[in-house]
Amino acid sequence: PTTPLPEGGSTANGVYTNAYFGFSYTMPAEWIQRAGGPPPSASGSYVLTLLAPADTYKGPGRGSILVTAQDMFFTPIPADNPVELLNYTKAHLQGDLKVEQEPTATEIAGQPFTSFTYWSPGTGLYWHVLATEIRCHTVEFILMNRDPKTLESLVQEMNKLNWAVPSEAGAGRAEAPVCIKDYARGENVVERADPMFTEHRFNPVPVRIIIDKEGKVKHMHFLTAFPDQAKVITDALAQWRFKPYLRDGKPVEVETGILFGREQHLAKPPVRAVTGSNPTTVASQR
Repeated sequence: PTTPLPEGGSTANGVYTNAYFGFSYTMPAEWIQRAGGPPPSASGSYVLTLLAPADTYKGPGRGSILVTAQDMFFTPIPADNPVELLNYTKAHLQGDLKVEQEPTATEIAGQPFTSFTYWSPGTGLYWHVLATEIRCHTVEFILMNRDPKTLESLVQEMNKLNWAVPSEAGAGRAEAPVCIKDYARGENVVERADPMFTEHRFNPVPVRIIIDKEGKVKHMHFLTAFPDQAKVITDALAQWRFKPYLRDGKPVEVETGILFGREQHLAKPPVRAVTGSNPTTVASQR
């Protein structure tokens, strides 16, 4: 229960911290967390937090910063990394949205990012997206503003990101398990038991697991599941045994994903819509 979850970020004293992804961000002066996120979707899409100026803010260009994450194990979009994901987004921009800057490699606070900017001539809104890969997720910081200069200032503020975040369980970014897609297949699985669904049978159930150094499942994270599904899957995974994963000849923990139930269909193209003066990212995009 103390293992950090992607959606488990929190804000205190003007700092947003996410122990699972291993970073903290000091917000600009007079900014607050406007909203946390809903539960993740079956396609592994997270809204982690929405940061924006407080009502007392008197500075230029109010804007906002939306922090999202896409689990690359479960995304139905044909993309394997942040570059491919942003190129897919660029290819499916809708409405009057125009590309201002092509996806470009950059570095923020020592971490490799891909940067992408687009805008709406009709409303004058600009979006600057900074995407990076952490634990087989694409984490996106989506900065929005009407004033390009203020937007550029917010981009520079992103250098306040701090990547040295410890966690109570010792699973912060510096000590995260090795992330391997499809590790729970083939010869890596020594013993297994299949869950038997009795009530809900026709929906996908994505599960992230952490395998300890001895090959046992030590942690399960259900992105979405009915209670009866979570119970039978938990009982089944407790019986699974994996071949220990070796790095430099020593066993290390592994994080991987398993999709139980039905496979998902390819997602519809992402929709970046504009409603009045407020940006709206339609949930079906992921």
